[in-house]
Amino acid sequence: MSMINAALIDSFDNPPHFRSVPAPVAHAGQEVVQVLAVGISHATRGIAAGKHYMSPKSLPALAGIDAVVVRPNGKLAFVMAPGVGTLAERIAVDRRTLIPLPCDAVPAVIAASMNAALSSWVALKARVHFKPGQSVLVIGATGNAGASAVTVAKHLGASRVTAAGRNRERLDAQLAKGADELVPLTADEGATAAAYAKAAAEVDVVLDYVWGPPAELAMQAILAARTDHTRILDWVQVGGTGGMSITLGGHSLRHNALRISGSGFGSVVIGDADLPGLGAALSSGLVSVKPRIVPMVDVEAAWAHVDAPGERTVIVP
Repeated sequence: MSMINAALIDSFDNPPHFRSVPAPVAHAGQEVVQVLAVGISHATRGIAAGKHYMSPKSLPALAGIDAVVVRPNGKLAFVMAPGVGTLAERIAVDRRTLIPLPCDAVPAVIAASMNAALSSWVALKARVHFKPGQSVLVIGATGNAGASAVTVAKHLGASRVTAAGRNRERLDAQLAKGADELVPLTADEGATAAAYAKAAAEVDVVLDYVWGPPAELAMQAILAARTDHTRILDWVQVGGTGGMSITLGGHSLRHNALRISGSGFGSVVIGDADLPGLGAALSSGLVSVKPRIVPMVDVEAAWAHVDAPGERTVIVP
């Protein structure tokens, strides 16, 4: 039996281990591709720890949810395959899931940047069908994904982007990436609410990477300050660093044209998201997350590393 190297999850309590596993075999509609680079995102870690709704139901299982790959015809592609596992030398994937990349794309850079930019791109393109000229608020704009969302929103034609976050140095840096206004999130809830009301009362779309009680505060402040309560406000829950639940009074929904949705695996029609367009934009430098390249043999050490702001660990076979 032919074998390949891979990163295997055999316990949710431990990092993936470097192991030999049987080589993949392509079934109908599939092809075997060579993996070039895999970014280790928060979602990738959460799935491997059994803390994500896409975590495997049984173990052992391959780690990794996406990858930059090279197809048998020599062309580069990006693939999202959370049910397959991508941290292996080769994987068998559905041809329909392969997203073309330009021939000059740098695999490690795409692997580092794609997941960070993907959440906002998909949310705007496929979840709310964003129109150029609309305005966007990004809550949690100081993480890799939130910071990328500022740039992505501007790239897609946002007339105004407001960035909200706690890390003041990272927040201030968003002005150079396209943010028009900032909302510093502080321990002073009154000041934070006032800042939201002033900067984001008439926003069209909120990309919320925080959720939880911080989202409750922001939602109440913004809804109370809106001058036209019939104007649609699309609130998209993309992450949950502040908590996974909120309390929302029914009057907020009855008195405002508020639409709350989530964006993630299973909630969007990926074909609506123009992912080849994202791949081309990233190859042109739209979003730049610095890859920290680690060989797969060192996957356990890579799992223990805490990425610096603007950095993403990328594992190469």
